[in-house]
Amino acid sequence: MQLQYCFETINKSCEKNCWPNSIRIPMYVFMVSTILATIAGNLAVIISIAHFKQLHTPTNYLILSMAIVDFLLGCLVMPYSMVRSVENCWYFGDMFCKIHTGTDIMLSTASIFHLSFISVDRYYAVCDPLRYKTKINKFTVLVMILTSWVIPAIFAFGMIFLELNMKGSEVIFYDEIFCVGGCFVFFSETSGIIASMLSFFFPGFVMICIYGKIYIIARRQARLIKDATIQIQFQANFVAKQHISRCRERKAAKTLGTIMGVFLICWSPFFFSTAISPFTNYIIPSIVIDAFVWVGYLNSTFNPMVYAFFYTWFRRALKMILFGKVFQTDSSRTVLYLE
Repeated sequence: MQLQYCFETINKSCEKNCWPNSIRIPMYVFMVSTILATIAGNLAVIISIAHFKQLHTPTNYLILSMAIVDFLLGCLVMPYSMVRSVENCWYFGDMFCKIHTGTDIMLSTASIFHLSFISVDRYYAVCDPLRYKTKINKFTVLVMILTSWVIPAIFAFGMIFLELNMKGSEVIFYDEIFCVGGCFVFFSETSGIIASMLSFFFPGFVMICIYGKIYIIARRQARLIKDATIQIQFQANFVAKQHISRCRERKAAKTLGTIMGVFLICWSPFFFSTAISPFTNYIIPSIVIDAFVWVGYLNSTFNPMVYAFFYTWFRRALKMILFGKVFQTDSSRTVLYLE
């Protein structure tokens, strides 16, 4: 098969993928379906939390902000990545390549920053409930949300536009990897380690430790509540109410722990390859790296599905959205779950 290039009249143009339609069409179908599911699912989460007053809680504000991150990833990043992945060509210019890459890194990093703060929120809710409302208030949540957006933005766009991601490996990049019509997510040894540590390994380790602590304390609380039920009837009624509250908090922690687990599973291949590829002379094929990127993108698709599976309130809210009941008078005051 004759080689085709992204720009036939330009020297050192990238090679274009010459896959048959039997491969290209399923790839486009899969990627378009993933994009639409990501946008629709996260839009449903955004509308639900923004519309229903009962859902205006600190934890849900963090979930809302994370859903906006995933929604923007589906709208602004994934469509262009789809064309790059299938065609192996970038037709949108060098400047937009930098903007796209910076936005991609920023939103991916912002997701795990949100998850880190959500784990802190759950820690206080389950492990220190008496001080939860004083520790996790609206101001605290606002600081968490701003931190989750601002630091990843400074890190991602600063690194890409100042070309810090290539520092120390410019010769390798321009001699062996660069070609006209490509848009590469390239990291040197140092920048690959720093990016992986900041965006994935360090916050992921912190979250695992926090959720481990939550799990241990939640089990201890469950045993104490079980032992307390042998007391007199008045105390039993009080314990029952406490039990319902604690069960709700533990379920929320379990749900968000599942979301964290999905994130770690989806993004582990990409960040591990990012960290080790510079040390192995970039022997990992670009098509494999690209596949890891899409596995990571799937995390943004799965999050709303986790909400739908675990949260009754989300299923009820989704039903009201689909049937247009959110346009009814006072629908925002609908009780989606019992306090």
